[in-house]
Amino acid sequence: MTDALESLILRYLRQIDQKIDRLAEDVSDLKVRMTAVVENLAGVHRRIERVEARIGHVEARLDRIERRLDLAETSP
Repeated sequence: MTDALESLILRYLRQIDQKIDRLAEDVSDLKVRMTAVVENLAGVHRRIERVEARIGHVEARLDRIERRLDLAETSP
């Protein structure tokens, strides 16, 4: 192989190596960001569950109040 050909091949290999390094950095950044998204989404789900539980308690209290005041609608 001639020196010029070897030099050309090495240049292309270095370019490929640099691109792979950039891709690895991008993937690492995406992993960190996705982890943050998953954690935030889990927090949203927990808050929604708490809100649903509170709404359930309010509905139960409202049902009791309606029964006590004889305001509950009768079923058909």
